[in-house]
Amino acid sequence: MLIARDIYKSFDNLKVLDGISLEINRGEVVAIIGPSGSGKSTFLRCLTRLEQIDSGYIAIDDDVMVSNQDGHAVYAPNAQLHKIGHKMGMVFQSFNLFPHFTVLRNLTEAPIHVLGKDRKAAETRAMELLSKVGLADKRDAYPYQLSGGQQQRVAIARALCYSPKLLLCDEPTGALDERSRNEILTMFDALNASGHTVVVITHDPCVAARAMRRYRVEDGV
Repeated sequence: MLIARDIYKSFDNLKVLDGISLEINRGEVVAIIGPSGSGKSTFLRCLTRLEQIDSGYIAIDDDVMVSNQDGHAVYAPNAQLHKIGHKMGMVFQSFNLFPHFTVLRNLTEAPIHVLGKDRKAAETRAMELLSKVGLADKRDAYPYQLSGGQQQRVAIARALCYSPKLLLCDEPTGALDERSRNEILTMFDALNASGHTVVVITHDPCVAARAMRRYRVEDGV
């Protein structure tokens, strides 16, 4: 599902990723662990193109996103990148919901305005996902009216709106209490059982223990 080889990334003179490589198979749940500042979150942001790498090779589900040519990263054409982007969903520690949108609109905004989906179709899909995460009754609520665990479930539902094959999660339980954390972990188990590949960055040993495999990152390697 994911191949990353010799990934380098610097911010000015600060080298954050120093040749990191990993491979993740379809259907796995993989935890990426390591100390704060080791490059874990930067690596995930590079996979979703929130940051661009300096050099290296990344392929998602057999589609090459970026290749290495003469020591420099060369990205695929925009059409290819658009296709690859729809194969991934991203879940953040801080939820990143739009505070002035209802739960339903948080899920439908991108499908309507980015993918050009019909509003009714987007809302139908959103309600299916909200039902899946147990929050169909919160469709008209605003994020501030939800608990942390509920906000994270909405964020996961939003990430699933594109029907991604690969779910990337950056400390998804870091801001949650134990009960909410266990709810999210149970949800990840269900998503994996339904065919999703899940990659989780975490400091939580309980979360890491639930993974099939673990990668440890230190000093960008």
